[in-house]
Amino acid sequence: MLEGVRDLGFTETRPIQSAVIPLALGGHDVIASAATGTGKTCAFVVPILQGLLEKGVGRISAVSIDPVAQAFSRSHSLPSPPPAPAPAAEPIKSRVLVLAPTRELAVQIEDEIHGLSYHTTITSAAVYGGVEMGPQERALKAGVDIIVATPGRLMDHMRQQHADLASIEILVLDEADRMMDMGFWPDVKRIVAALPTARQTLLFSATIPDEVVRLALEIVRDPKYVQVGHRSKPARTITHRAAIVSSAHKLDWLIEHLRRPEGPVLVFSRTKIGADRLARRLSAASIRCTALHADRTMDQRRAAVEGFRGGKYHVLVATDIAARGLDIDGIHTVINYELPDSPDTYVHRVGRTGRADEAGHAITLVEPDEQHEWAQLEKSVGVHME
Repeated sequence: MLEGVRDLGFTETRPIQSAVIPLALGGHDVIASAATGTGKTCAFVVPILQGLLEKGVGRISAVSIDPVAQAFSRSHSLPSPPPAPAPAAEPIKSRVLVLAPTRELAVQIEDEIHGLSYHTTITSAAVYGGVEMGPQERALKAGVDIIVATPGRLMDHMRQQHADLASIEILVLDEADRMMDMGFWPDVKRIVAALPTARQTLLFSATIPDEVVRLALEIVRDPKYVQVGHRSKPARTITHRAAIVSSAHKLDWLIEHLRRPEGPVLVFSRTKIGADRLARRLSAASIRCTALHADRTMDQRRAAVEGFRGGKYHVLVATDIAARGLDIDGIHTVINYELPDSPDTYVHRVGRTGRADEAGHAITLVEPDEQHEWAQLEKSVGVHME
């Protein structure tokens, strides 16, 4: 696993990792909160992989032959018995289940697991909607050590008896508050009811509101609490600005700003229709741009994220589906084309920049009649806006 750590360029732990890894290795249930971009995924992946490697993973492929029978055959000049046929490979018993609210986050978690476990025999699979169930069904039936899944798609597989969760030893809930916001909690509780009661549960989130704590206590046992950083506050490396712009002039302001030489820009739109319309208008202004929202197919969403990450697109226009879990290094600026609907939404949106102690920039376009609402948001978030 250390080879995987070196491959990914990790040299030291982040605060959330330093706090959680010893607790997780000690077998404790954990409820942990830290701002986005602070390394929560690695905080649970590392101890999970360590535990699996200590216990042994994968299939046993060698066929043992009775040495006494072999010796008897040789001493009595009998032909050696033919080797026993190799037994059919038994399915791997899945031992870890990670639940995430969105397809993008599930894929990112599985990517990190794959990177850290690349030099081991640990196997994993991501299970999410928007794609055919066949390949996922085959992976689940063959068995993998770690399942990373969205609740809705995992429930689909459970109804068709594709997923065997009887041997799960560790459950991870990532972005638990987002799962509640998206209405997944009933599915989460049904999934938890199908798991062994003797298990370890690790719950992670950017914020832990009281409602999440109340529901979390129904599925964890004597948890250890970890809080890194101020609740609902953006990373200190982000600068915050507000531009007072009328609705009629927002597009012109945005085009002028995006024509300045700077790094990748993530623009948030409140609606899917608005994101598509804005992306078309920016493209018509010769700005390399694409859109990301829930109505796009999985292939389209993957192409948008990879194109933005790889530099094909300078601008990604997204709805709040991208505000949580979207892990793209090097985003220079986040622009709120419309006012966020809550302080938490603001924190999660701007958390896509300023990651890993890098400098980031957040700009919010505020219409003249929204200035009072904006002042309340500024106060709630607790940051100074230029």
